[in-house]
Amino acid sequence: MIGVIAKAGQASVVEEFFELFKTPWEFYEQGRSYDTVVATIDDIPEVNAKLLVVYGSETKSTDVPAGIKVCSRGNGGSLNYQGVNLPIYGDWATFSEEGPGILPSGISSRMAGIRTSVAGTAMIRLGYDLFQEVEHLLTAGQPVEHAHVSTLDIHVSVLRDSIVREGIPLLEIPPAPEGHSFIVCLTHDIDFIGIRNHRFDHTMWGFLYRSTIGAIHNFVRRRISVRRLLEIWRAAASLPFVYLGWTKDFWSPFEWYLRVEHKLPATYFLIPFKQRAGECVPGRHASRRATAYDVGDLLEWAEKLRSEGCELGVHGIDAWHSIEKGRAELARIAEVTGEPETGIRVHWLLQDSNTPSVLEKSGYAYDSTAGYNETIGYRSGTTQVFRPLRVESLLELPMHIQDGALFYRGRLDLPESEAGSRCEELVKNAGLYGGVLTILWHDRSHGPERFWGDFYVRFVESLKCTDAWFATGTQAVGWFRKRRNVRFSRISNGNGARIVLDCEKDKPSPAMRLRVYRRSTGTTDGQNFCDAATTFSDVPWSGTKVAEFDSSRGRTKEIQIGPAVFEACR
Repeated sequence: MIGVIAKAGQASVVEEFFELFKTPWEFYEQGRSYDTVVATIDDIPEVNAKLLVVYGSETKSTDVPAGIKVCSRGNGGSLNYQGVNLPIYGDWATFSEEGPGILPSGISSRMAGIRTSVAGTAMIRLGYDLFQEVEHLLTAGQPVEHAHVSTLDIHVSVLRDSIVREGIPLLEIPPAPEGHSFIVCLTHDIDFIGIRNHRFDHTMWGFLYRSTIGAIHNFVRRRISVRRLLEIWRAAASLPFVYLGWTKDFWSPFEWYLRVEHKLPATYFLIPFKQRAGECVPGRHASRRATAYDVGDLLEWAEKLRSEGCELGVHGIDAWHSIEKGRAELARIAEVTGEPETGIRVHWLLQDSNTPSVLEKSGYAYDSTAGYNETIGYRSGTTQVFRPLRVESLLELPMHIQDGALFYRGRLDLPESEAGSRCEELVKNAGLYGGVLTILWHDRSHGPERFWGDFYVRFVESLKCTDAWFATGTQAVGWFRKRRNVRFSRISNGNGARIVLDCEKDKPSPAMRLRVYRRSTGTTDGQNFCDAATTFSDVPWSGTKVAEFDSSRGRTKEIQIGPAVFEACR
């Protein structure tokens, strides 16, 4: 059991952090014993714990007794955790080396994290405020230069590793279902349903420009082959016949995606009202945000998509800033789907600090707007579904990979080989940290003049070769919501926890796992502290029976599930 002593005003951040790091914890109570105490306050009381983890750049009451001296302070920067870049967005400090270093600062040989002891208790001293960093990530998010770093997930790893390397067994419910190392959500923003209803407007002229001058430029840059150049010109030449209805509309998206994603669930975000650019749209060309279709034009396709196991969500126009209009947009899609609740991704990814609250009050179950237009990666620093701060029920399904960010000029503008490498890094992170990999491929990206369909086909096929669980947005968010419904309570006969799923009648499918970490090699003192290896053992858990994790009996720990006993760590 972890006891947390946080600064005033950090309670909601602490609670959300421990929904992502799903392990037994509680706010610290004086007089109780704990395996670990985590503290960010300055005046830290005496604690009865095996390990004290102290965060913050300020001088703490435990620093002098532990022989710790702050050497330098800074604001913003990067630390190094086991060879991985760890961005810090708030204040941080380095310390005199009175113990094994954990976090090199990049400033000479100074450490922003050390291991020592105070009053006979092992102590990890980290020079930044964990919950301040988490709050920044879940509100402001990460700048583009750190988009590739799953920062919040690394913070979880730092705390987990600090505990386990002290020889303290740790229980966690990993952020991925039993039998899978991560979840994949294939999503599509439907801005166009074809080029046939775009005549003599900016969309048609833009297509012709990109298919002629733009295509020649891309050929010169060696971004497209001669064969692809001829295909683009052929599509441009066929445009009159498309308008006459004599040939197939090459921008029509649904048939192609259903074929490529055969038997894979996907989420389609559909425009609720046509010819509405929306209000409060920043930047140039705001009028171009209006679309030439809405969900009423897709009744047959909507039924077909749902029959194939796909989900229809809202591609919001004004829902990001208006409760009234958000409700109207949700109701419009519900007329077609018959589902009173669904998710939303706002058109052009528009949002502000009030958007989560507005969407929650509008009745949306989840949002999937947290992502980048200009790059790929982790805007909120995590692979996991999370609850934005200052809302009660709305969950955020972060968006990680967008086609336009990969290939548009003025954005990453990558050749396909490099785009594949960048995507593979995010797949690797998903396998390492769990969570969800959310992919956005737009409606017309498979066809001319983009022709990004071949890349998408290869990417989907590579994902099918992993052990990922493919899910719609609602399915992925629903699984995480059930994980969030797991509650831990202290067992009466020791420093352990009873694990209960609150929703007895609504069990997770796929099941969750109960994972026990333990230290297998290395030492808890001396300079080899960070070299201590950890292992873990898993057992499936459907939530149908109460489970217990008892850490009160030395190094022998058990998880009891009904009549079965899983020997996790000896």
